[in-house]
Amino acid sequence: MRVVMMLVLLAGGVLTAGPGRAGQGEAEAEGPAWVDAHLHYVDFMQESEGTAAMLQAMDRAGVEQAWLFGMPVMKKWEASAPRRPRYYLGDEAPLYHYSATDDIVAQAVLSLPEKQQRRLMPFISGFNPTDMNAARQVEALIQRYPGLWRGIGEVITRHDDLTALTHGETPRANHPALMKVYDLAGRYHLPVLLHSNLTSLREETPIYLQELEEALAAHPDTRFVLAHAGTSGGVEKRQAPLDTLPEIIRALLDRYDNLYIDLSWSVREHYLLDDDRPSETWLALIEDHPDRFTLGTDLVGHFDSMKKILEAYRPLLDALPADVARALARDNALALVPEQGARPRK
Repeated sequence: MRVVMMLVLLAGGVLTAGPGRAGQGEAEAEGPAWVDAHLHYVDFMQESEGTAAMLQAMDRAGVEQAWLFGMPVMKKWEASAPRRPRYYLGDEAPLYHYSATDDIVAQAVLSLPEKQQRRLMPFISGFNPTDMNAARQVEALIQRYPGLWRGIGEVITRHDDLTALTHGETPRANHPALMKVYDLAGRYHLPVLLHSNLTSLREETPIYLQELEEALAAHPDTRFVLAHAGTSGGVEKRQAPLDTLPEIIRALLDRYDNLYIDLSWSVREHYLLDDDRPSETWLALIEDHPDRFTLGTDLVGHFDSMKKILEAYRPLLDALPADVARALARDNALALVPEQGARPRK
């Protein structure tokens, strides 16, 4: 039945991911498959290939719309470095929080024609998650760009090597500064994309789970999207994938109605698929909670691989019922963001 439904869906063009027509400037008219729910406009040096390259990549991949955010940290180029770093792991230099990333995103989006602007859903990310001023800074951005912002994030807390290299206090999901941000997000109906690893580089148990649960429990009116299902590539490269992750995610989804799960990056590589064979455990989890998962590329300022990354999820989508596949690839991401961007409260 799954195969038949998928063939019908593909024949109707709903999950077509073919290239966009040259010069079209928008996704395929017959209704492309994807909403990319995890796309960074800039990289760790706050550089980007630009809006034209991004939109062309979206057309080629059949991406209808995208959650778009900057990069909340920037890699320092130290005087002793033999060359300018290109990635946060390029050398031992630290990273620091970079608030201008939101203005870079805002100006890029606002420079586009209105039709293209509608394809992008900008999120606020450029604040220090350990600074008690963070919520005030978020609100100031809403005032500076009224009607633009559709979410908050990616908020980076526990993130293995990146956290270790970032200057200052260690961020955590239940930090008092972030609790204020979550309150604000709830008032403005903005989802929060939160990166909070469940464990560290050396521990095999979810030692940071309580931090996440405290945030979820304290803000039932705020919708949280857990980036990469609480994982990161650095952890999985150093130890075996967390066997209990599906069980943990299921329990969290059952316990917290305000939690959603992003399946980008390390989840696909280490949990969802094995040689293009979908995990039956994860298939059951997604089918049992069909409106609680999103997909994204997690590209950072460079967009050529967008189609390849999304196509890698095809075996997963093909194994799901057609309506669940569509929800995962597109509809859930659209449902999570408000129809209009946040505007200042009087």
